[in-house]
Amino acid sequence: MAKMKLAILGVGLIGGSFGMAIKDKLKDDIYITGTTRTEVSCLTAEKIGAVDKCFLSNAEAVKDADIIYLSTPVLQMVPIVKQIRPYLKNGAVITDAGSTKQYLANALRKILPDSVHYVSAHPMAGREKSGVSAASKDLFKNKCYVIIKDPAMPVSEDAVEKICALIKMTGANITELDLASHDRCASLISHVPHITAAALVSLLNRNYNDLDECIKLAGGGFKDTTRIASSNADMWADICLSNSAAIVNNLQILQEILSEVTGAIESKDREKLYDYFTVAKEMRDKILNETKSIYEIE
Repeated sequence: MAKMKLAILGVGLIGGSFGMAIKDKLKDDIYITGTTRTEVSCLTAEKIGAVDKCFLSNAEAVKDADIIYLSTPVLQMVPIVKQIRPYLKNGAVITDAGSTKQYLANALRKILPDSVHYVSAHPMAGREKSGVSAASKDLFKNKCYVIIKDPAMPVSEDAVEKICALIKMTGANITELDLASHDRCASLISHVPHITAAALVSLLNRNYNDLDECIKLAGGGFKDTTRIASSNADMWADICLSNSAAIVNNLQILQEILSEVTGAIESKDREKLYDYFTVAKEMRDKILNETKSIYEIE
């Protein structure tokens, strides 16, 4: 039986962690190639065992690949697929780790040949650190990994099974969503919280005259609520642009909520403020209690 070949395009935190997890399970039964933007990152990817061989060329990495794993920022993925399309073998399966799905599905449907399968997916995992040096074989363990099943995007069940088999090796928990549901939910659970964390840091920066004094007071609360603001800027700029409708809608709702709180504070309505914090606490506790046996929530 021929050895499976996996090509990871964009061996950073996510791609590197995926490669490390798969290599840890399959050892010599899989050959992993990958790409990074620099020679230094290439050497690091090989050294930590994320790939067997790293290239700066996407075309070199995908030659004879059975599975191609896209893990660059979202807006880079379509140009990359256009670039590698002539080098894809018949029956190859492309999957991605992009945080927005409708944009990618619409674009890739138009450019992929019938002989190449696309399985849309999204690992709900990450860290505030980026780059292949931050990768870990345990990054996906107990995390949610979404597989997109959508009537508007029919896909080979055999291709889905191949991707799911690899995902299971990472220790992630697979769930299925359609395209629209994924993008709405990802906006609420991931995208808007990241934007909000960055806004909290910007708020501190705009009160520059008090910055030194504020830093003296910064403790665990500030660190916890703003941790994800240290995430990769390229990735998050692309997420905002490729899932703009859902993100803008939920940011507008968030603005309404903040306006209601502002009004309650201005009118000294303690009961309304008490209810605001109580409802939020109860909702968060309920969510964490219901999901703790399924997913590890950070």
